[in-house]
Amino acid sequence: MSPLPGNRPALFLDRDGVINAEKNYVNRIEDFEFVDGIFDLCRSAVAAGMAIVVVTNQAGIGRGYYSEAQFLSVTEWMVSRFAEEGIVIGGVYYCPYHPEHGIGGYKADSFDRKPNPGMILRARDELGLSLERSILVGDKASDIAAARAASVGRAVLLAPSHVPPSSVPDLQADSLHKINELLFGPLIQERHG
Repeated sequence: MSPLPGNRPALFLDRDGVINAEKNYVNRIEDFEFVDGIFDLCRSAVAAGMAIVVVTNQAGIGRGYYSEAQFLSVTEWMVSRFAEEGIVIGGVYYCPYHPEHGIGGYKADSFDRKPNPGMILRARDELGLSLERSILVGDKASDIAAARAASVGRAVLLAPSHVPPSSVPDLQADSLHKINELLFGPLIQERHG
């Protein structure tokens, strides 16, 4: 029996394209480039009482481009960089499977793989989160679809152009700075007084 959902909201973040610049299957620290504004956005969320949770498809593992150990090493470094910025990452959830291009045991249609809601629902249960009060920021239609499937309160798309009607977000902007301002504007003004 899973625990009852808690009352704490979360800011769910996709990794590639939101936390770090979208490149071909980032799996080395030297290739990891933080997206401008990510730390400010997370600081605003923390100030608003939100947990920071990463939910990321990592099909590069399943495709054999890099190992889970390599991913976990980069993740450990990423979490430590957030800590240096005064931000605690409450959890990192990843899905290494791919239904068509996975190799061996990684070739699977996983409930965790976005657009499915599995990672978000596991985070809810394990961290005691209120999904209705939470926000997800992603850069793909599959992120928005996963947020909808998990009943996350607000789905935010970091993208410069339109998306398929099936995945229309609650909010869309072309920069994390703009998303931060739209979501947490009054709180930012209060902090900077």
